[in-house]
Amino acid sequence: MKTNPQIVIFGAGAIGGTIAAWLAPHHDNLYVLARGATAEALLKEGLTLYQQASPAQKTTTPLKVITDLDDAADADCIIITVKTYSLEAVAQQLKEKIGDKPVIVTVQNGVANQEILPRYFSKVIYGIAAYNAWRDRPDLLGYQKKGPLLLGTAGNNHQEELQQITAILNQGLETVVTNALEDASHSKIILNLVNPLVTLIGHPFRPVSSLDMLQEVLSNVTHEGTQTMRAAGYHEVKMGGMPSWTLFWAGATLPRFLTRGRFRKSFRNMHLSSMAQDIILNKSQQSELEDINGYFIQLADKHNLAVPYNRALYKLAKEHFARTDFTPIDIQDIWQEAQKFKSTKT
Repeated sequence: MKTNPQIVIFGAGAIGGTIAAWLAPHHDNLYVLARGATAEALLKEGLTLYQQASPAQKTTTPLKVITDLDDAADADCIIITVKTYSLEAVAQQLKEKIGDKPVIVTVQNGVANQEILPRYFSKVIYGIAAYNAWRDRPDLLGYQKKGPLLLGTAGNNHQEELQQITAILNQGLETVVTNALEDASHSKIILNLVNPLVTLIGHPFRPVSSLDMLQEVLSNVTHEGTQTMRAAGYHEVKMGGMPSWTLFWAGATLPRFLTRGRFRKSFRNMHLSSMAQDIILNKSQQSELEDINGYFIQLADKHNLAVPYNRALYKLAKEHFARTDFTPIDIQDIWQEAQKFKSTKT
């Protein structure tokens, strides 16, 4: 790529927006592709960010906004941050309009992007967002911490482009190269397994009837995650201060009184998940459930693992998310479903 590459961010949601706001002051050849009300808000108001720990301290960044792919024809790098369920359509649009010239950087949960994008593009860099962010309005985003973003490639190829893009992104947020992309992406999946859980119980919109029961379910969901990833041959990649596999083990196996305090503190700091934004706020029936939890269940089946808590969670989420009138359920319903799977050892 040239010295000052034109970068276009496709997707102005929580992750795309935070990357844009952090990078824009340092890279003057950065554009955000947005449409409709989002484009109008960003053009008029800019993008305002606040950190969860200090919500009153807001920073507004003006962005260069484009509304048509024709305006991205000269892009050297396109960062795609749409959800996985929209990725195929976006890839088709980009290939038809721009071809295979740009370097593609893609940031989604799960691993389906590693199957989709190589069908359209020859130079793909995969990103893993090791931080949480959420959208209050099209022009207002919150985040827990500033990065990091992990970048890697299949087969560790395209190193020159990888290093150049990493250096550019590091101007705005911590960006780290990983040579263990598969391990890193599967480590992130474990963290995402709890997204349908907090969505099903309606967090943070309604109180939880039993924090102890929630702790048991959540701890077992993540512990089953680490057991399954180990059985599948994946190794832990620690990222950005997120919980370790050892902590997941401790939460599921140590006496509850030893871990209760830490769990409750962590839960208080848990913000709205991206899945909850889709299902609860946007009243959509589209979510990352299949790309995360469905994929995980397939992996557990492949290695003959029971994972009763994850099976109960996936079953209930699949059933309730499909409803046009989604209503949160009680944590006891999820716990009881898990006991059924434990008793049958399905």
